[in-house]
Amino acid sequence: MAGRGTRLRPHTLTVPKPLVKIAGKSIVRRLVEDLAEAYGDRIEEVAFIIGDFGEEVEKELILLAESLGAKGSVYHQTEKLGTAHAILCAKESLSGNAIVAFADTLFKSDFSLDTEQESVLWVQQIEDPSAYGVVTLNEDGYITEFVEKPSTFVSDLAIIGIYYFRDANMLKNELQYLIDNNIMDRGEYQITDALENMRQKGTKFRTHQIQEWLDCGNKNAVLYANERVLETKKNAAIVASDLVLENSTIVPPCFIDQGVVIKNSVVGPHVSISKNAVIESSVISKSIIQDHSIVNNVVTENSMLGSHTEYIAKKSELSLGDFSKFHQ
Repeated sequence: MAGRGTRLRPHTLTVPKPLVKIAGKSIVRRLVEDLAEAYGDRIEEVAFIIGDFGEEVEKELILLAESLGAKGSVYHQTEKLGTAHAILCAKESLSGNAIVAFADTLFKSDFSLDTEQESVLWVQQIEDPSAYGVVTLNEDGYITEFVEKPSTFVSDLAIIGIYYFRDANMLKNELQYLIDNNIMDRGEYQITDALENMRQKGTKFRTHQIQEWLDCGNKNAVLYANERVLETKKNAAIVASDLVLENSTIVPPCFIDQGVVIKNSVVGPHVSISKNAVIESSVISKSIIQDHSIVNNVVTENSMLGSHTEYIAKKSELSLGDFSKFHQ
């Protein structure tokens, strides 16, 4: 999670993309909790590979790991040299069985991880695989080739960025080999090259095809992920007990956190509102409003407002970063 999150600006100017909240939980918390549930056993350590996010962010990540009964570790990628380089920054934690995941990915699945497999990759069938790493399979369901961002069609099974390794030392050795021998693709060290080397040396890779893949790369993708999360049964009607609701209607599914005030408004469907926000004389749908924000006299959908924002206008769609004001 060391990237700059440029596609999600202005929200990532003050908050790392994986800490952007969807239905009351950060993207990275949702990912870690979902993977912990899929693993189904005790997790010893959660290691986060980040950029220079600051001490408060690092504390929040450590607390996330500890909430699962695990040790939290933080590593820094100071140079943006690709996925293989990023993962190797956490080489001290790459041993035993391990899950590696990119922190802007959410998924929907109903499986338990088979830890007896040598390696498992999460994949999703997509229409245009040219922007992703893809895999080909043999008739027994094992991976026969890894291809990074193919210019011609090879496969429509895209690697979504979640991997399981029964012996992470093997991965660590291949990542180090790429760095030591300066093996790069498009100017970066790619994990797919390490995986292909492992396969050629005899590692058997299985795939698990997920039901739904939510790539939280930009504003529209985050809003869609928020919509899909809210539509699951366990998130459909989360409204804090201290909500102040005056002459207003909430159209589910919505998430409304503690300390929120809603007056003379219609909120929903697919709206998430974080702590201590105030909504007045507005109609809001399919939007995310972070904590301590003020929305007044607005008719909007597909909008994303950061923390401590003021939105007083009638513009139909907006994306405001933290500590911003928009008055019309």
